[in-house]
Amino acid sequence: MAETERVWLVFREYTDKGLLDLVYATPDGDRVLRKQRSLNAGDPTAAVDADIDDLEAVEDPEDRERYGQEASRMRDSHDPDDRV
Repeated sequence: MAETERVWLVFREYTDKGLLDLVYATPDGDRVLRKQRSLNAGDPTAAVDADIDDLEAVEDPEDRERYGQEASRMRDSHDPDDRV
């Protein structure tokens, strides 16, 4: 069974192809999960539990800091299942 880690929504962008790009990050901003979904799928949740193997390292220190701040803000102001 794969290990999971809770990651928090830190970025969303609507594409010109009718898709939604999402970035979820660990609270320290060190790792992210990138997802793409249909706009018809409904609002994303504030957090998801991601397989550790699916998380990517964040190389840029500024992105790490920004993602960490946003993930912490989301964690402090939302329940994981909140639609945002």
